[in-house]
Amino acid sequence: MAENVWRILGKEAMYVEFAEVLREQLIDIAPTVENGEKFVDLIKGSEIVHIFNGSTETHGFNIRPDAETIPEDIQYMADIILAIARQEEGRFYVSLDGEYQKCVVNVRTDVEPELIGANKTEGYASGKIFMPILDSLCKPGRTNDSLL
Repeated sequence: MAENVWRILGKEAMYVEFAEVLREQLIDIAPTVENGEKFVDLIKGSEIVHIFNGSTETHGFNIRPDAETIPEDIQYMADIILAIARQEEGRFYVSLDGEYQKCVVNVRTDVEPELIGANKTEGYASGKIFMPILDSLCKPGRTNDSLL
């Protein structure tokens, strides 16, 4: 059986390396963009996660900037990633054995609550977050149309 050859942004990589290879490739491309040093610092400080949807053969890369990153820098990073995608036509993709596969990049700033552990988010682990929703659904005089 032949071994599959994966490429991310033109560089051969093992599937489990995609997030770090994306980071490396973006850093390599950075000198071609305005204020590339700032972009490199932002990418190095960001968490990058690769997700693959086998049904649609779409690769997703979630880039989450450091929590202290200001909104203007997040916008700058997103703009540069878009500029790289436009200038690197034919390079900003994922391929398997030479066949192009869709690639989506998300710059995320949401913070998911930590449900367990030393830094758990207040109220989330106990279910308190859902109490206002449940309370509003159980008030007298309110019909639940979904049951009708």
